[in-house]
Amino acid sequence: MMEELLQRISESLQKGKAKDVKVMVQEAIDSGMSAQKILNEGLLSGMNVIGVKFKASEIYVPDVLIAARAMKAGTELLKPLLVRDGVQAIGTVVMGTVKGDLHDIGKNLVMMMMEGKGLQVIDLGTDVPAEKFVAAAIEHKAQIVACSALLTTTMSEMKSVVEAFKAEGLREQVTIMVGGAPITEAFCKSIGADIYRPDAATAAEAAAEAAIGKSA
Repeated sequence: MMEELLQRISESLQKGKAKDVKVMVQEAIDSGMSAQKILNEGLLSGMNVIGVKFKASEIYVPDVLIAARAMKAGTELLKPLLVRDGVQAIGTVVMGTVKGDLHDIGKNLVMMMMEGKGLQVIDLGTDVPAEKFVAAAIEHKAQIVACSALLTTTMSEMKSVVEAFKAEGLREQVTIMVGGAPITEAFCKSIGADIYRPDAATAAEAAAEAAIGKSA
């Protein structure tokens, strides 16, 4: 019965039915199920399916956005319970669009996918200078720093972020990810960053692997 409820939560999330997800998550909580079980086997399992379908081009950005909204409706109910139970995220990511660039659709999509993998994401927004990435990584003890750029003219700011972490003696402590339309694997390597992925789903997978690796 409980497994069936978790399956229904997952399926409703995939369809973007936020109200249904909220009702069923509350039902699961009231039945005494642990918040972590509801999160992992209901909400996150649904977002994992979304990630796989998105990567395979079976669904598109609007589908991901409405699924993420449904997930948020469920996690809002679970958050206080997860905190109470001492459940930790698998890792922390500091994310932002680099200085001089105001684009955020791609960043927001990656952020939702990362949250769907069980990562805590600190969103710094757009037009973020290198020093702010460093300060936020220190404040939140982040394992991963993720930089986004959509303009060829702002790509060089990613190198500034890498250099800022070197200057602070923190380069070895964080995994630096870069992404956005003009970014390539060759560019990632040339500036000394660690990870580049061409789409949101694979970026989220790489971030989850890196977070687990850092905490191991």
